[in-house]
Amino acid sequence: MNQSEFTYKLNHPENISETDASSLSQIIEQFPYFQSARALYLKSLHSQRSYLYNNELKKTAAYTTDRDVLFDLIISEDFIIYKPINLGEVDVFDETFIEVKKPEPTLEENIEKSILSTIAYIEDSDKDDEIISQIETKIVAKTEHYNSEIKKLNESIEEKLEIGKPLPFQENEKHSFSEWLKLTKAQPIEREEEIVEEKTADLEPTIDSSKQKKLELIDRFIETNPKIAPSKNPSQTFINIERKEEDASLLMTETLAKIYLEQKKYQKAIQAYQILILKYPEKSVLFAERIEDIRALQQYNN
Repeated sequence: MNQSEFTYKLNHPENISETDASSLSQIIEQFPYFQSARALYLKSLHSQRSYLYNNELKKTAAYTTDRDVLFDLIISEDFIIYKPINLGEVDVFDETFIEVKKPEPTLEENIEKSILSTIAYIEDSDKDDEIISQIETKIVAKTEHYNSEIKKLNESIEEKLEIGKPLPFQENEKHSFSEWLKLTKAQPIEREEEIVEEKTADLEPTIDSSKQKKLELIDRFIETNPKIAPSKNPSQTFINIERKEEDASLLMTETLAKIYLEQKKYQKAIQAYQILILKYPEKSVLFAERIEDIRALQQYNN
């Protein structure tokens, strides 16, 4: 159905056929908020006494801003299709033309129609609010259930990875200065303040006298010693990257891997356990499981 055909049907709704009803149905599927198309489609179903009329009436009423117009379109006698009468078959007894006036609706009828329309609109609004409330309740319940499951899963993984437990140190572990700094930050050593204060108080006289002597030596050296000339042929320093990678591999320990994990540096923890797999093949299965757990923890915490 093109634009001109649609305009004609809109001006002459009594000429809508079953074929037009099919075309109007396609237009509604493509443009669901097209009120005129919905009204014509509903009119065609009403004229055909289709079983789809009642269900479509509810939809059209929901999409229509002025339901009085829709009511007039469906109920008004102007739109009822009559079977054409062959005037040749009718015997005319009196040629006097009698104009039949339609009775105008009374005030009570108009009020009743307005009240019915308002009640229908309120009922539809209440149903919509109830449906929205049910959907929101389900969404909140599912969200809470999902968050609860994620929390339980995180706690299970953290317990399996022993996160939060004291870190075990071994005497044969080797670390760089920066790594030892991380370890000391991760596990601060608690000392009793009273003992530290007593030791500091005992050492103060010794420190003062020793410090004074060192300062005198430094002043004497600055006054008497000439400036040190820079070397004309400074030696070039080469960094052996492969050697540093080997050192990193040798210095990597389970304790350092757990430090990364405690600090939530998941990617570094994964790399640490990958190095440990190469370093300790006999523990490869254990380290591989920890890598999988860390990746799961990383995914749920992003």
